[in-house]
Amino acid sequence: MTAEEFVAKLDADNQVLLRGLDPDATLKPEIQGPLNVPNLLKVALRNEIEATEIAARWLVTSDDVEVKLALARQVGDEAKHYRLIAERLRQLGIDTTTIDPLAGGWGPLFRYLDTLSTTVERVAAGQFTREAIAVVKNRQFIEFCERVGDRETAALYRDTIEPDERYHHELGRRLLLRFAVSADAQAVATAAARRTLALAEELQQKALATVGIHHAPGC
Repeated sequence: MTAEEFVAKLDADNQVLLRGLDPDATLKPEIQGPLNVPNLLKVALRNEIEATEIAARWLVTSDDVEVKLALARQVGDEAKHYRLIAERLRQLGIDTTTIDPLAGGWGPLFRYLDTLSTTVERVAAGQFTREAIAVVKNRQFIEFCERVGDRETAALYRDTIEPDERYHHELGRRLLLRFAVSADAQAVATAAARRTLALAEELQQKALATVGIHHAPGC
C-alpha cells in the first residue's frame, strides 16, 4: 500500500486499541493510597524525563536533518513540560527537591524504545504512537483535575502540554509518510506501534493493580 494508505490504516488501528486505555472500560480495583493531583503529577515527572531522554538519544544517533529537528523540538517541549509540572507541584506545596523521578530506573516502555534502531520504527513507536497515547491519557487527567476542582492543573495540560503532544504526533505522521514507503518498512513500523501500545496497556494494568492509578498523565 502507499505511505498515505499505511499511515491512515495504522492510525485507525491505533485508535481502536487506544480505547482500551479508557479507565471507564477497565475494572477499577481498590485504591491502596491517595489518588490525587500531586501524586499523579509525580508520575508525570517520570514520564516527561523519559520522553526527554529517549528523544535526545535518538537525535544524536540520527543522520537525517529533518528527523533531528523534529526530535530537537520534542526534547525541548518535554523538558519544558517537566519544568512546568515541577513548578505546579511547588505551587501545591510539594518539595520537588526531594523527588527523584528515575529512582526506580528506566521503565519498560523506555527500555523498549531504546532498542529501536531504525528511523521508521522510532517514529512509529515514539512520536506517532506514544504521543497518541499521551493525548488520550492527558485528556483523562484533565477531566480528573476538573472533577476534583483543580482548574489550574487542568489548564496547564489543556492549554500547553496537550497541544504540544498533538504536535509531536503530527510530526510523527509527516515523518511516517516519508519513511514508511516499502512493505518491509511498514511491517516494522506496525510491529513497533503494536508493541508500544501493548507495553502501555501492561503498565496501566500494573498501575491499576498496585496503586489504583488510572488517570496518570502521559508525556
